[in-house]
Amino acid sequence: MFEASQSKEKTSSSAGIWIGVGVILVIAVVAYFYVNSRSGPAVATAPLASAGSNTLPGKPDPVHDLRIVNVKMDKDPTGNVAVWSVDLRNTSTAYSYSNIGYQTTYIAGDNSVLLQNTGKVNLSLDPGDEQTTQFRDALYPSGTAIYKFVVTGAQAQR
Repeated sequence: MFEASQSKEKTSSSAGIWIGVGVILVIAVVAYFYVNSRSGPAVATAPLASAGSNTLPGKPDPVHDLRIVNVKMDKDPTGNVAVWSVDLRNTSTAYSYSNIGYQTTYIAGDNSVLLQNTGKVNLSLDPGDEQTTQFRDALYPSGTAIYKFVVTGAQAQR
């Protein structure tokens, strides 16, 4: 009488273990495909962008070759001047770039432009190189909700 109940407990506990293992496998497979689907397109588009700019070796294209990896804007300790930290990567395989031109835009909450400023970053990037630079830009306009940084040009050297 007691032996029969013990065998039922072993059967139900082993079935529960197999169900748990199955659930874990399904979660692992879903996580694997999720991670690969998110990183797949980013890896596929990067070589195409750099390859397209190097198909004509006689024509440098700093706007496309210089990629903004990371950009951050803060204020100086007084809170009056915008201080930018920009991480740039040269995706070109043929050209070095220096004297990099930029444009910063400060936008209000209603999408009106408060201030646009242009300047040059004293930075030199060899092919495939990546560097971070910090610089002071302009007086920080009050009411800024969005800010943008774009590369406008650079001096190319082969």
